[in-house]
Amino acid sequence: MENHAKYKNFGNALRCPLCEESLQVVQSKSLICPNRHTFDISHHGYVNTLSHSPKSRYNKAFFEARKKIIMESELFKRLHEKISAIIDTYSADSDKPAFILDAGCGEGSHLEKILDNSRNETVTGIGLDLSKDGIAQAAKNYKHSIWLVGDLAKSPLADHSMNLILNIFSPSNYKEFKRILAPDGLIIKVVPRADHLKELRDAIHGIEENNLYKNDETISLFKKHFTLTDIITVTDARELDKSERTHLVQMSPLAWDSNEKALDAFITRSSQITIDADILIGLNQKETRL
Repeated sequence: MENHAKYKNFGNALRCPLCEESLQVVQSKSLICPNRHTFDISHHGYVNTLSHSPKSRYNKAFFEARKKIIMESELFKRLHEKISAIIDTYSADSDKPAFILDAGCGEGSHLEKILDNSRNETVTGIGLDLSKDGIAQAAKNYKHSIWLVGDLAKSPLADHSMNLILNIFSPSNYKEFKRILAPDGLIIKVVPRADHLKELRDAIHGIEENNLYKNDETISLFKKHFTLTDIITVTDARELDKSERTHLVQMSPLAWDSNEKALDAFITRSSQITIDADILIGLNQKETRL
């Protein structure tokens, strides 16, 4: 019942994705709007707000491998620490409860690590993803956050209800982000740089192709929608054992439909794995009209 009770404090931040009316918690088991659209809270505490299940290659095995890499290796350790520090700095002067949305959260491990590192206990995490498999895993493993199966293009979140948005190596919907982010709310978007997972990409695509990658267009698009206040670059390299390298392959879309011999060679080869990313920090500042 604890999984269900947490929605009572979250009700005002929800809206029906079908008719855009507000959602209310009813008998601690369902979210219902005035038009009687109903979304049940599952046994593990997540809510599926989709009317159908989209086909996807992001399956249970993918998310299990992703969780092992994020939670059990230290591959993303520096990235998590930097993001937690940004959140703590942003919210240092406020003791009011705040909501942080991880948009495209997968099975929730990035959000869990970031909240664990944060010193701010007033922040409640919300994870949103299209994948029911991912959200089901998140709700089963991480009990303190809110987990929603939903479409980022038509999210079940109310206008200006989020204080912070995380978007980590995941597609964006800036129109929707601006709608749900509070005025002067913070958005933290993580985008890969040229050397990100270069060892895996070199094994699959070759070194020459990888050297062509740039994230300039992604940064430029971000600046069109939010006031860019800072870019923090995180570069790190960690040694992964054979089991961890296997999980890295299993959790990476880069490896889909790739040459099995190349992947096997990557798994058995001993070398460090590189994380190379830019953290874009933006504010949702009010537009001023002259």
